[in-house]
Amino acid sequence: MTAFLLGKNLEELTDIVADMRLPKFVAKQMADWLYKKRVTSFDEMTNLSKSVRQQLAQKYEIGRVTPLHEIVSDDGTKKYLFAADAGAVETVFIPEADRATVCVSSQVGCKMNCAFCMTGKQGFSGNLSVTEILNQIFSIPDSDKLTNAVFMGMGEPFDNFDAVMSALDVLTSEWGCAWSPRRITVSTVGLIPGIRRFVKESECHLAISLHHAFSEGRMAMMPVERAYSLPQLFAELRSADFRGQRRLSFEYIVFSGINDSVRHARELVRLLKDLHCRVNLIRFHAIPNAEYSSPSMEKMEWFRDYLNENGVVCTIRRSRGEDIAAACGLLSTKNKQ
Repeated sequence: MTAFLLGKNLEELTDIVADMRLPKFVAKQMADWLYKKRVTSFDEMTNLSKSVRQQLAQKYEIGRVTPLHEIVSDDGTKKYLFAADAGAVETVFIPEADRATVCVSSQVGCKMNCAFCMTGKQGFSGNLSVTEILNQIFSIPDSDKLTNAVFMGMGEPFDNFDAVMSALDVLTSEWGCAWSPRRITVSTVGLIPGIRRFVKESECHLAISLHHAFSEGRMAMMPVERAYSLPQLFAELRSADFRGQRRLSFEYIVFSGINDSVRHARELVRLLKDLHCRVNLIRFHAIPNAEYSSPSMEKMEWFRDYLNENGVVCTIRRSRGEDIAAACGLLSTKNKQ
């Protein structure tokens, strides 16, 4: 099995260097080449001797691969298809006036089976390795423009916790990319063990895919509710330490006649009133064989205003890339593997 260097932390690189009987500082040089200079070949590591580069090439590969396919939306959003051991994944680049965000996948498919999500309907094929996760960030053509990353692509990040955390370590460590954790948001449907570990082990932002204010209604759309109910989820969030600059947010896809009433808005206020958080409303993007529809913009704006007027910070997220199936809930590689 091929061994890749992309995704190795400084300690792992130090072990590789020790096995090769090289000075310890060579590990830091390798990390600089991998994560700051972002080389794609050993020949580019010019401050390493030719013999060292040859030894590395005999045992390892960098782990960088280019996208198989690119498609561009009318609004400038770009979607990329990457090969992975378990199949293929989609990655989205979202340019804006003041930022450039990459939406990263963590799994091929997903086990969560949310009724409104194309990735969930695809089923689950396998976890991505830390190399495959980071390659999405490093190997898109606009990589050098990135200001932010969101782990909101295909898959449930906390169902592939160790690989995702290893990727975050590379992105935020001084020996790695040295990004501020405030540039990264990780989303979950509410896997409580993952939330508990994440809050302790990372300073990145946390987003909860909520989508319904009542447990029974959420269960009909999101099977995770059977394992980790809303009362359990909010008890965990209230006991977690969110001090500092970490942001807690809730993603709320709005479905016409399902979760957009005064009753739902009032319950959201009750659930969130003592949490320092914000809500992002998302218009439902239609998928095949799903009996849901989008509300009017007037209804979206009413819902937003109700939350804001009752003490819950709320915004409407602008849909991007819907025409290329790159918007929230539309990523799928079921027919592309």
